[in-house]
Amino acid sequence: MMKRLLQINPVLRTTASTGRIVREIGDVAMAGGWESYVAYSKGRDGIMSCRSEIVPVGNLADVIWHGIVTRVTDRHGLASAHATRAFVEKMKSVRPDVVHIHNIHGYFLNYRILFDYLSKNRIPVVWTVHDCWLYTGHCYHYASAGCRKWQTGCGHCPQRAKFPASLWLDRSAGNWIDKKRAFTSMPEDRFVIVTVSDWMRKEMMSSFLNRYSIRIIHNGIDTERFSFRNPSPVRSRYGLEDWHIILGVASIWSKEKGLDDFVALSRYLNGDEKIVLVGVTERQRRKLPDEIICIPKTESISDLAGLYSAADVLVNPTWQDNYPTVNMESISCGTPVVTYRTGGSMESVTHDTGYVVGQGDIRGVIDAVRHIEAEGKDSYMARCRQYAVRHFRKEDRYADYLRLYEKLRLI
Repeated sequence: MMKRLLQINPVLRTTASTGRIVREIGDVAMAGGWESYVAYSKGRDGIMSCRSEIVPVGNLADVIWHGIVTRVTDRHGLASAHATRAFVEKMKSVRPDVVHIHNIHGYFLNYRILFDYLSKNRIPVVWTVHDCWLYTGHCYHYASAGCRKWQTGCGHCPQRAKFPASLWLDRSAGNWIDKKRAFTSMPEDRFVIVTVSDWMRKEMMSSFLNRYSIRIIHNGIDTERFSFRNPSPVRSRYGLEDWHIILGVASIWSKEKGLDDFVALSRYLNGDEKIVLVGVTERQRRKLPDEIICIPKTESISDLAGLYSAADVLVNPTWQDNYPTVNMESISCGTPVVTYRTGGSMESVTHDTGYVVGQGDIRGVIDAVRHIEAEGKDSYMARCRQYAVRHFRKEDRYADYLRLYEKLRLI
């Protein structure tokens, strides 16, 4: 008897980390004897193709309308009623044995309608928590704001103007109640929450979802593609042959990702050190000091692996994060990491793979960087690579999901 998996995520494109994860899980599931379906926002991604069978949801007009509702009324996730009802009809024809949710806060689904169908039909659901949105009244992450209102009910949201932004109204208290009612409608034996870090699991134990099974499956990466490359081409391209390279990588740089911290760090550089930031926009570049070499965002894994390999150290001064991919990618390429004691960012950094310092401790970052430079990157490379192969292989992490699917299917 054929087993059917349906994954849900707003994006399917491989340039988005969740889009790539959804595709790769689908591939592993099919190799394991499952039929694989992926539902995504057609209005966000357009017409996509992948080896799994795609289930487009809504259109551009739906996304625009959902965005307007969000901005005006702060009811993100409660628009797109027509698109969601049409999607539910498609689910009835697919008849999935397991539904695996990644993100639904992408201006394309109505979570109340979706969970009404899933709970009433007792369809097994796995929800991978990539951020905090599912248990807060508004925000997708609260660490940098230092907010703990989500534990007992939100209101007077300090991040109302941040994604998913509301221009006027603050409905965070009502949103928290609506989400609690919708998500806790699931039967306990049909709902498993997966966090990608131990930090997130501990946080969720203080949320309204704490009565459900919450387990950890770390994200994985392609450790074969993210492996050591000859650093000479990268060093030559950017004129860095004789420099110590302190690397920073982000898909979107912001204060929360540590951009201001790199500016502060640049004031402590020795004459043989350079900061290289990847993912910087032209507007940001014009505001950064000359001591920082700026490189636009790259979609090439080969180029990114070359940059990791050329660096002496990756510095990740993030102020809010779950289980950052950049740490894994750098370690897999043999380059140690220095990061803040933030969320799940420190969970991939051990005495073999780098150093963890307190948030905002620029002097501590410099001390850790200089310690790595003094010891020599070569003393870390083998240990980093061995740790990555043991812990980061995507094949191993996706196999964890298959075992979970099989367990749920047989309940």
